[in-house]
Amino acid sequence: MKQNFTVRQGALDGVEAFLSVAQHRSFRRAAADLGVTPSAISHTVRVLEARVGAALFLRTTRSVGLTEAGERFLSRAKPAFEELVAASEIARDLGERPTGLLRLTVPRTVVPILLEPLIASFCQAFPEVEVEIAASDELLDLAAGGFDAGIRLGQFIAADMVAVRLMPPFPFVVVGSPDYLRRRKRPESIDDLRQHACLRMRRSNGSIAPWPFVNGNKAVEAILSGPLIAHDFSTLLGAAIQGVGLAQVPSPLAKAPIADGRLRALLTPFAVTVPGVFLYYPGGRQVSPKLRAFIEHFKYRRADAPRDRTTAQRSPKLKGANSS
Repeated sequence: MKQNFTVRQGALDGVEAFLSVAQHRSFRRAAADLGVTPSAISHTVRVLEARVGAALFLRTTRSVGLTEAGERFLSRAKPAFEELVAASEIARDLGERPTGLLRLTVPRTVVPILLEPLIASFCQAFPEVEVEIAASDELLDLAAGGFDAGIRLGQFIAADMVAVRLMPPFPFVVVGSPDYLRRRKRPESIDDLRQHACLRMRRSNGSIAPWPFVNGNKAVEAILSGPLIAHDFSTLLGAAIQGVGLAQVPSPLAKAPIADGRLRALLTPFAVTVPGVFLYYPGGRQVSPKLRAFIEHFKYRRADAPRDRTTAQRSPKLKGANSS
């Protein structure tokens, strides 16, 4: 049977007044210290004594002293009250300037292409902020995990989150190494992929992600097979560079190996474009100074980042991509 409980009210009421009187051994000086009248201090202490159930002060016309109960109350109340004051100051400090621990949940793929160039400069610009990056391709609950914000592809961000664009829309590209393409005929259509070794991604929910494409105005998902299944795009990309098979990866990740000739881009007319990468955090709450500093630093450092605006939005769903 559920029991009825009530929250104790006013447990700290009068403690500050008591401590001030105990320090000054005077109601008048305590009143001056707290900026109230002596009668107000006297009334507050009487209410505290009534609640405690014991007299805390010995009062005469000339002096104020502590009773034995007052001495014991002082020995416990003073350090506890000082800790509360210190806790308030620490919390206030975190709310007023960029400081403390900034925890971000980030897909592994995003770390090298988006964060690595910026973390060093951010840490130098804001030395009082510690940055913790939890690289995971799972869609983690920010509140339950104790994260300040997350970074994800736009289509996987819930509508009740505030999203800040970090990267513009980009295509998912199919890539293969020159060595692989010397051994296999270059695919010219989506159906041609069924004759190829296709490296695939296992989603965080355990399923194998199909490869998404667009054919004209029609969305197409290709169910393929191949010698390797990985849990992140970086592994797929590395395997493609080594000639293990073809991979479908975010174009920013493949940009460098395509540019230096280690990979070739394939089936580009059928490439599907995703909304881009966003930093997101729960809506309806004040942005902490450390998170605001990170957002503004990123916008300043990235010439292609939009200068506005933090907007809440729902991105279109893309069923074929990994939920990272």
